[in-house]
Amino acid sequence: MKTETFTTVAVFQYSSEAMIIKGRLESEGIEVFLADNLTIDTDPLVSQAIGGVKLKVLSYQAFEAKEILNAIKHYSVDDVGQAIHCPNCNSIHIELFSTIKNFKALVAFVVGILFSALPFYTRHKFRCELCKTEFDLKTKPVSNPLKVVR
Repeated sequence: MKTETFTTVAVFQYSSEAMIIKGRLESEGIEVFLADNLTIDTDPLVSQAIGGVKLKVLSYQAFEAKEILNAIKHYSVDDVGQAIHCPNCNSIHIELFSTIKNFKALVAFVVGILFSALPFYTRHKFRCELCKTEFDLKTKPVSNPLKVVR
């Protein structure tokens, strides 16, 4: 009987992120196993403490899985799929993060912790990985791509 071992190829904070990547890998014929996803779904606050949701693949498929993961774009895009640029250095290495920076968010967070009430009130901002600039995304009017110009 052949024993098969799994190798961790990625770690995610939430299981929803891992499920998206799991589906992508499975569509390529790679067998995927998630570890600690049920624990984190039960209590998302323990994600960092237990090391996140581990995405594991069969060891002999690890190289192929890593190539697919590397091909997936990791950075933020706007509502029409265009890369978001840093207003300071024009980099496209932008990540979305949650922040608690005002009194309302702090009170909501404390009440959420005390009464185990989710979701917390947080603001979402963007941060440039290169120059560490934090900014909000200003929504711009999108031109209609189907508009006929005569």
